[in-house]
Amino acid sequence: MKTLLAALALALPLAAAAQPAPPPLPARTQAEINHLFDYIAHSDCKFNRNGSWHDMAKARSHVSMKYEYLVERGMIDSAETFIDKAASKSSLSGEDYLVQCPGGPATPSASWLKTELNRFRQQKS
Repeated sequence: MKTLLAALALALPLAAAAQPAPPPLPARTQAEINHLFDYIAHSDCKFNRNGSWHDMAKARSHVSMKYEYLVERGMIDSAETFIDKAASKSSLSGEDYLVQCPGGPATPSASWLKTELNRFRQQKS
């Protein structure tokens, strides 16, 4: 029995590592997500995560970390799923992320990013 458990303990990590990488995103989808990352990074707004305000460089870094995790698991297939799963709410608390731009009210990051995505798509068509 110990030999079987030892073999499983060695085989499971190897099996997980042997899983094929998810296919790359279509070029248009990747371009939209890249644009949203740039939009976040170059904004002069503030980002609220779990009650604390951060600059947009930290926002981009945090969203990027979540995005990479999701991409590695094949869980991102569109700019909308990027927004919904990586850039709209805390995975820990479930609280919406907020964005507050100078002179404006705090707004959910999902609506802020979806508005920009729509603007970007109209510009590209």
